[in-house]
Amino acid sequence: MILLGSTYAAPRDEAHPVTEPLFILAIVIVTALAFDFTNGFHDTANAMATSIATGALKPKVAVTLSAILNLVGAFLSIEVALTVSNKVVNIQGSNGEPLPQLMGTPILTIVFAGLVGGILWNLVTWLLGLPSSSSHALFGGLIGAAIAALGSTGVKWDGVISSIVIPAVAAPVVAGLVATVGTLLIYRIASNVPDERRETGFRWGQIGSASLVSLAHGTNDAQKTMGVITLALIAYGSWTNLEAIPWWVKTACALAIAAGTYIGGWRVIRTLGKGLVEISSPQGMAAEASSAAIILSSSHLGMALSTTHVATGSILGSGVGKKGAFVRWSVAGRMAVAWVITLPAAALVGALCWFLADVIGGVAGVLVVFAILLAAAGYIFARSRKNAISHHNVNEEWEGGLTPAQRQAADAPTADAHV
Repeated sequence: MILLGSTYAAPRDEAHPVTEPLFILAIVIVTALAFDFTNGFHDTANAMATSIATGALKPKVAVTLSAILNLVGAFLSIEVALTVSNKVVNIQGSNGEPLPQLMGTPILTIVFAGLVGGILWNLVTWLLGLPSSSSHALFGGLIGAAIAALGSTGVKWDGVISSIVIPAVAAPVVAGLVATVGTLLIYRIASNVPDERRETGFRWGQIGSASLVSLAHGTNDAQKTMGVITLALIAYGSWTNLEAIPWWVKTACALAIAAGTYIGGWRVIRTLGKGLVEISSPQGMAAEASSAAIILSSSHLGMALSTTHVATGSILGSGVGKKGAFVRWSVAGRMAVAWVITLPAAALVGALCWFLADVIGGVAGVLVVFAILLAAAGYIFARSRKNAISHHNVNEEWEGGLTPAQRQAADAPTADAHV
């Protein structure tokens, strides 16, 4: 969220008591980690949906492995964290320093409102089982809050085009093409191998390719929250190094996204694994290898790519690449609609949250918005219990909708997490 630079002396916001920005900072950190958690369970499907669908990994084993690798991946790079926010919102200078007039409460409130927008969109799309982009939800929330606070000049529109719009269109297309070619080659190379042996062999291969996607996801998505928290610390004045991320921020964000991943995100896993393509293990391996290669490349270049768009494009490509494969284009169409409205929907929520916090003012305004977030999250979770998806029924046959037509008694809510 900051750009490469040097340390600098960050002035404290003298217009407010020290306790006010400090309290808001604490709420921002908690909210950022909550977003990281939702990012984890929302995006578990990107790595593990196909391995679960083909039986390469048991559901609980898959999410446990993914959580561990997300945790490790979060420590491997900080390039995305150092660059992402300054590309789309105008709250930092060219060297990464927060604009002096926004230091303290103003930036903290903008960041907080943006995070709320991202969290609520993640929860809504999770409830619907739609694999939308957590990255775009975060960007949308920040953009909406920045526009509400600063007007249209609060957004770097050229950055929105180059860093969000173009990758949003290109990433799934490129991933789909790579997966299509990979699937064609796999089936051609293994054409003389008996079906049973081929499926078994590629299931083992899927474990490796799915693990690589999880590692890649950690190098990309966890860093976005690291950047948010570091920017908040700089705006408050407690961190001055523009070239680094505090170690405790890295650790907290890594643990948050790993915990969310372990919870499972079963609703989105079901859609990607069973609802989009009737997938076999060779297709799954091709899709996962395609996703891993593209995500790792983008992380190395500091690009905040949507892992969801990449993974979905790869899965569709694996369906196109297999002769006679069945692709549910109607489900893909609903996903595409969600992708298109993610940015404006999250931006609208972010803007409304900023306006409400600003009208009330100070800590009270932030607390009211935070309370609304908690209430909305509780309501969405309660709604999800009416058609719970868990590791027990995530692999039931897809019969026209998210909820399996017949659920076993084990599918009823238990002590296990059902998300």
